[in-house]
Amino acid sequence: MRSLGDLEAEIMDRLWRWGRPATVREVVDDLNATRPVAYTTVMTVAGILHTKGLLHRHKQGRAWVYEPSRSRDAYTASLMQEALGSTPDTPAALAHFVERISPDEVAALRAALAALDGPEDRR
Repeated sequence: MRSLGDLEAEIMDRLWRWGRPATVREVVDDLNATRPVAYTTVMTVAGILHTKGLLHRHKQGRAWVYEPSRSRDAYTASLMQEALGSTPDTPAALAHFVERISPDEVAALRAALAALDGPEDRR
């Protein structure tokens, strides 16, 4: 899974933030508040995101309604997992990563690891 292009990221960001299905028209109108973008361009990119499996869509009248197929957090986790899978030395990559994250992010990582050590999730 590649990271998103600029317009792909803008579309996904809106859909994740809104937390509800939306039409291309709604996305275009919101995008046009900050920069001009053509309806057909957004329609094409939404179709590409659907093909990539990042968006679900269904017909509502004559329009497609789009919603993310997974949460922003799940998408981010898959990018991180892919990045770790691209190195032959996962421990070294993790060490470099942890050296560069903020103290708050270290605390969040410790909490996530501690949650995995709970009695219901012994590995």
